Amino acid sequence: MRALASPEGQLLLAGLPAYDDREVLALGERLRREGLDAAFVSAALTQSRLRERAVGKLGPDAARMLLTQEGLEQASRREVADRRAERLVATVGPDALVADLGCGIGADSLALARAGLRVLAVERDPATAAAAAANVRALGLDDRVEVRTADLADADLAGVAAAYLDPARRGEGRRTTDPEQWSPPWSAVLRLAARVPVVAKVAPGLAHELVPAGADAEWVSVDGDVVECAVWTGGLSRGGGRSAVLLPGGDVLPGRGTPPPRAVAPFGFLYEPDGAVIRAGLVAEAAELVDGWLLDPTIAYVTAERLVRTPFLTAYRVLDAVPFSLRRVRDLLRAHGAGDVVVKKRGTAVVPEAFRGQLLPGLPQRGRGPTLTIVLTRVLGAHTALLVERCA
Repeated sequence: MRALASPEGQLLLAGLPAYDDREVLALGERLRREGLDAAFVSAALTQSRLRERAVGKLGPDAARMLLTQEGLEQASRREVADRRAERLVATVGPDALVADLGCGIGADSLALARAGLRVLAVERDPATAAAAAANVRALGLDDRVEVRTADLADADLAGVAAAYLDPARRGEGRRTTDPEQWSPPWSAVLRLAARVPVVAKVAPGLAHELVPAGADAEWVSVDGDVVECAVWTGGLSRGGGRSAVLLPGGDVLPGRGTPPPRAVAPFGFLYEPDGAVIRAGLVAEAAELVDGWLLDPTIAYVTAERLVRTPFLTAYRVLDAVPFSLRRVRDLLRAHGAGDVVVKKRGTAVVPEAFRGQLLPGLPQRGRGPTLTIVLTRVLGAHTALLVERCA
């Protein structure tokens, strides 16, 4: 990593063509023939591959950063990191000192610095800390970010207004869902929160009961993909409670303790809540926006009599419904002249792609008719297939 951060390394990386799996072997051989060390060439080509993969997550910064596989996996998406930084600035004020504990390759530190904060970035792995320091320099933010190589437990937090943590959730090559197996463990994060206000980025599957009293918990999705839960403690909290945050639009659905609506047979419209709404346990709040009911008390599908536009729910028009069976669903698709089918499901063990494979051979209009959508779910406890079309 230090070799790549050197002027020679930066020159080599800047001169590499866009990464192409088909050309990488020939490119590596050519660079070695030019006298470059084999390990140096291998490291540079790995960086080129990681940078190409990182563009969707880190944006244009990726082309100037030094990356590691683990660091890239753990780094926040650019729009998520930017929003978090903006909320921190609004709470602790510009130019406040914030600690990024376990900073990895520094992606979140960069967002914090750009928002106007001063950042103490702490990373215990020397190679990863070297990458973070190089990235801070490459993006011209070394006057606002200090990178230290240290264990989180030894970090000096004197003068720190808030701390940001993203506990590592991989161990021995596998992702762990046990918060006490994270690094640092969730209990250690909460002990730190007793000393300094903390915002912790954790897995979206965090159990609601693990959110400390008085803390805010935000479940965040990007283009419908749930990416994290952010827990804001102490003075960073805005009163406590759960919310769903949808990016890139920035729409926020706060929890209000709305009681769940009753379950009914489907009306003319089916609504699918955004994943962040479901993870935050706010389906009732979302249903209230469309005057909706549930299809089943245990299923996160909403039905309503009218079409209401809201970013928190995707709307479908219900065309038909039949009790679930392969024959009934196939007959339904034939009757509507389907040429292809998309299968969605919730509350059933059916594997959508396998079921689609069973349906396609029985469609006379296969490849010629429209693509229709089948939703497999439970309605008032009964396994049901709904034929729907997404509302434009």
